[in-house]
Amino acid sequence: MALTPSTMLLPLGSVAPDFRLPDTNGRMVSLSNFAGAPAYLIMFICNHCPYVKHIRNNLAALAREYQAKGVAVIGINSNDVQRYPDDSPERMKEEVQTAGYTFPYLFDETQDVAKAYRAACTPDFFLFDRDRKLVYRGQYDDSRPGNGIPVTGRDLRVALDAVLAGRPVPTQQKPSMGCNIKWKPGNEPEYSK
Repeated sequence: MALTPSTMLLPLGSVAPDFRLPDTNGRMVSLSNFAGAPAYLIMFICNHCPYVKHIRNNLAALAREYQAKGVAVIGINSNDVQRYPDDSPERMKEEVQTAGYTFPYLFDETQDVAKAYRAACTPDFFLFDRDRKLVYRGQYDDSRPGNGIPVTGRDLRVALDAVLAGRPVPTQQKPSMGCNIKWKPGNEPEYSK
């Protein structure tokens, strides 16, 4: 597993790139489905990545907690499923059940949404305020597989709590670390090379 950091290339203050992608039941989902939310959490995740698996249970609980506060939480899988069939839409459906995800888990087959967000790894987190302006792009917390640090979601929680309280989110943000997004051959964005 190649350890890849998030790019942090999408500037703070950027407006969330819109998208329209299918969920695990084939329903099309876009940001406009969540209009009026106090915050929008877009997460690039997948099924097979050990870094996502490491935080999966905590992430599912965190998502439920903040969805109850009105936050729009959306997971997106942009991996090449031809070369990584464990990330196929059928397996995504199984993952929703196994992990207990209550948020829409969307499939970005063209990988255009990942490129629009400048996503590079799984997991990669992007938090937007009620005006859909980027306030946080960074890590879940300091825990990584094998480092012995408990999974808490601390960094993301600090950002979420600040947005919901109307306070500024700290601009010192650490990049997320994980597996690289599995780009289709010839589809790798310039920033990932």
